Amino acid sequence: MDKVQDVMRLHHYSIHTERTYCNWIKRYVLFHKMKSREDLTDGEHKIELFLTDLAVNKNVSPATQNQALNALVFLYKKVLKDPLEKQINSIRAPKKLNIPVVMTREETAKVISLIEGTSQLAVKLIYGSGLRISEAIRLRVQDIDQKMKIVTVRSGKGNKDRVTTFPASVIPFLQNHLTKVKALHENDLSKGYGEVYLPNALSRKYRNAVTEWGWQYVFPASTLSTDPRSGIVRRHHIDPSVINKTIKSAVRKARLNKRISAHTFRHSFATHLLQKGTDIRTIQALLGHNDVSTTMIYTHVLQQGGQGVISPLDDLDI
Repeated sequence: MDKVQDVMRLHHYSIHTERTYCNWIKRYVLFHKMKSREDLTDGEHKIELFLTDLAVNKNVSPATQNQALNALVFLYKKVLKDPLEKQINSIRAPKKLNIPVVMTREETAKVISLIEGTSQLAVKLIYGSGLRISEAIRLRVQDIDQKMKIVTVRSGKGNKDRVTTFPASVIPFLQNHLTKVKALHENDLSKGYGEVYLPNALSRKYRNAVTEWGWQYVFPASTLSTDPRSGIVRRHHIDPSVINKTIKSAVRKARLNKRISAHTFRHSFATHLLQKGTDIRTIQALLGHNDVSTTMIYTHVLQQGGQGVISPLDDLDI
């Protein structure tokens, strides 16, 4: 497992991917009761059995099964240097089309109004810019151009950068928030801290960047913490659970009978743009989808009634 971590860090995998892959590899080893490296041989057959068990006995989703497969392919290809050459014919988890939960504009406004403080600003950016919650909390000060009204998402899903819209209505709230964040950063600097995490060895390339204002997180954590990889004490970004908890609380207060999470605001962003007549290709670019078919799911939400069909009961004069 030490070797797995070393290889993942060499290839600049995120800490979340590292933890996920390590967890799947451990489950794979325990499933086959392996005790030595020799037990890893005949990988294709053993992976088939493991993935089949996940689908049949654990009833996991296709995405979860694919995640496990990716972790094991990484293990054999990158760590063991033993690429899987035979086809893996495991029983696949059944696929199903999940229609996203979407709020109306009125519901969106009501939930946001019941959220307070920093979490409200984060949710406004998630909805107003169509961000994933992970993208919102990782925003740096320099990623938001208030004059041009754009947000630059760095290393989003698939490790790709993109540009999306910025809601001008949050400018006064953002400026007030950043004033407090800057004071917090200056206080950290005065105490010998103030460094921020920089990806891909940027801290070595730009030695002063770690303490520069533009590189600081828009949503910093309330306390300092120790980086699990480098051991450096610094202020990381806010944890997503903080925002998710406030959203759940607001949904309960609003008495909405929908399963609403941070991602629901992103779904609502796309759907509301479609309702206003925005081109599907533009929405695809704003969301950062590789394939337009992924974005097309929101067209299903726009159909009023099942498949856009009006119930015959509504035609009766009763």
